[in-house]
Amino acid sequence: MIKSDLTGKTIAIVAENGFEEVELTSPKKALEDAGAIVHVISMQQKLRAWDTDHWSIELPVDVSLTKANSDDYDALMIPGGVLNPDKMRVQKEYITFASAFLEAGKPVAAICHGPQLLIETGMVKGRDMTSYPSLKTDLINAGVNWMDKEVVTDNGLITSRSPKDLPAFNKEIIKEFAADKV
Repeated sequence: MIKSDLTGKTIAIVAENGFEEVELTSPKKALEDAGAIVHVISMQQKLRAWDTDHWSIELPVDVSLTKANSDDYDALMIPGGVLNPDKMRVQKEYITFASAFLEAGKPVAAICHGPQLLIETGMVKGRDMTSYPSLKTDLINAGVNWMDKEVVTDNGLITSRSPKDLPAFNKEIIKEFAADKV
């Protein structure tokens, strides 16, 4: 059990159809178990997950991205999946939302392919990050110091490689989200 307390913290999870199911559901549960209020935010009214090689569960969206305000959240989490960040990175609403967290110095976490959205913010140059291995070149081209580790934390930016790293990722995001850095 993770011991950090997130009581009083409100966390945004931004996603599109095709998020990798466990990369949203596992961190969401861990954050809620630590006391956080978690809102799933999207341009969609409901989201459909991808589970390894097939469509899976549907999740309700708590807040429409058109109504979400980054000022209302203490941190941002971005799940992966191949489809999810690929859809988000071409829509300015998602890029603007993620950028606001980075600009404010709020903690931001991304797993697997999730860092693709962060590349589009133009705000990751010089940062230490990891990702699913297929994004290594994309992140290096964006100026990132890419590392092949289960979780990498750089001043409130937490990244992880894949579902196998979720235990370490969940532990680290709770630790970072509990810290009052802003």
